[in-house]
Amino acid sequence: MLKIGILGVGHLGKFHLNNWKEISGVEVVGFFDPNDENAKLVEATYQIPRYLNAEELIELCDAVDIVAPTNFHHQLCVAAIKRGKHVFVEKPLADTMEEARDLVKLVKESNVKLQVGHVERFNPAFLALQNHKLNPLFMEVHRLAQFNPRGTEVSVILDLMIHDIDIILSIVKSEVKNISASGVAVMTETPDIANVRIEFNNGCVANLTSSRISMKKMRKMRLFQKDAYIGIDFLNKKTEIIKQKTEDDTDEAFTFDLETPNGGKKTVAVANPQIPEVNAIKMELERFRDAIVNNTPTPVDEVAGFRAMDIAHQILAKIKQNSLLA
Repeated sequence: MLKIGILGVGHLGKFHLNNWKEISGVEVVGFFDPNDENAKLVEATYQIPRYLNAEELIELCDAVDIVAPTNFHHQLCVAAIKRGKHVFVEKPLADTMEEARDLVKLVKESNVKLQVGHVERFNPAFLALQNHKLNPLFMEVHRLAQFNPRGTEVSVILDLMIHDIDIILSIVKSEVKNISASGVAVMTETPDIANVRIEFNNGCVANLTSSRISMKKMRKMRLFQKDAYIGIDFLNKKTEIIKQKTEDDTDEAFTFDLETPNGGKKTVAVANPQIPEVNAIKMELERFRDAIVNNTPTPVDEVAGFRAMDIAHQILAKIKQNSLLA
């Protein structure tokens, strides 16, 4: 039985706790949270012990799930890794690039597994494409949210856009060539809305817009590649593929003919891949458990977490530079 300790049981931490209690082969031995009122509620609701000292709980565990604010990630990760404990840590990996580099180094030197909570990797709409070849030349991304004071200790880049940065880096197998970015702080002291253009060495270009001051919610990604247009709706769990029909296409695809400029015809297929019925948070935690039990790599390791952070911080530097020039 894998013994898990949860460090932080706020809004998201409770979601993690609910899912851990449904995952087989796992025992939640306790939690750490400095908020007395919140801790009493969790103790009464879940009947698991509270620990007033994080290190004391870490000692009793095989692995920890860190769902604390970002500025505590490094401190708690180091405490766990130095005790030989496996770590699941919510995104972003750390508060600063220096802290992130330190964690990558510590994990490499240790014999522990670390997974970063980039939960959109497990979104059913994205999972529906796992058997499709993705080789985009252009990507357009919109992630819009209504204002919520929770989580505003970091910019919209590290709060929302980092989800899409991670997805893009997992798809585009090329190094970043150039980044252009602009952003505005409207409701907080850090950018609340931003537009970013990322150019890769292989010619792919990704345009990203993220806002946490919108009137409506949206989490969409559009991929344009040589043979297809692919739309992913992370919010509504829908995926669409539009491409020229080939012999390999399934009969489920809706087809229609288009006339070409030379008078010929092309058959276009519109398909909606089957969306798996999965709980994204539960699935990412199960994959973390599997990596520990089977001694296999975690699906979003510390290097992936570091790369997403690196691009996010380059974006923030560009925004700061542009604001100084304005």
